[in-house]
Amino acid sequence: METTDKNIRILVVDDEETLCEVLRYNLEEAGFAVDVALSAEEAMTLNLNDYSLILLDIMMGDISGIQLASIIRKNKATADIPIIFCTAKDSEEDMIGGLDLGADDYITKPYSIRNVIARVKAVLRRSGHGKNQPEQDTVSMEGLQLSLSRKICYIDGQEVKMPRKEFEILSLLMQNRGRVFSREELLRRIWPDEVVVLDRVVDVNITRLRAKLGRYGKHIVTRPGYGYGFMD
Repeated sequence: METTDKNIRILVVDDEETLCEVLRYNLEEAGFAVDVALSAEEAMTLNLNDYSLILLDIMMGDISGIQLASIIRKNKATADIPIIFCTAKDSEEDMIGGLDLGADDYITKPYSIRNVIARVKAVLRRSGHGKNQPEQDTVSMEGLQLSLSRKICYIDGQEVKMPRKEFEILSLLMQNRGRVFSREELLRRIWPDEVVVLDRVVDVNITRLRAKLGRYGKHIVTRPGYGYGFMD
C-alpha cells in the first residue's frame, strides 16, 4: 500500500455497487480513506464537509450527479470541495456542462483504475492537499488581486465569482506574466494530461475571464498561432 495522508477522505457516489467497491478497494490501497454512496440521496445524508474530494457519477436515480454537484457548489460550506465526474456520458455538451458547474475533472467510462488514481492525485495537488504545495501567497496587478490560498479573485476590493478552472487559468497566467501558453499547454497544466478536452473549452474560459475582469481583461492577450498570456 502506498503511504498517503489518511486525513484525505474521498467519497465515491455511483449507483453501481460493484464499481463503488472496486474504486473503494483501489483508492484505499493507494492510501486514501474512502466512503461510498449508492445514490445522490444517500450522499446528501452524509456530512460532505468531511471529504477532500468527491468522485461522482452523472446518471443515477431521481437526483442526477449534475444536480448533486450543483447543490454542492451552491452551499458555501461545500462549494470548494473538488469534484471529479466519472460517467459514461461522453458528449461535448455533457463535458462542458460538467465543467461549467466547476467540476475539476471529467473521466469517461470505461476507465482504468490507474487513470482514476492519477486523476485523483492531480486534483488533490491542485486543490492544496498534495505534497510540496507553495506557501500561501497573493498575486496582484493594480486593483486586480488573487488570493491563491483562499482561491478568490478581487477587483478593487470586490470579490469576483468564478469557477475553479477560470481561477486556475488566471492564476497560472498572472504568476507567469509575460509568458505565452499554448492551448495544449493550458490543457496539460489545468486539466490532467490524459483528459480529452477540446481546445474550444480553453477559448470559452478565456472569453469568460476577460468579461469578468472588466478593464483588466485586456491584459489577457491572444498571440495568434501561439496561445494566451497575461501582459502588463
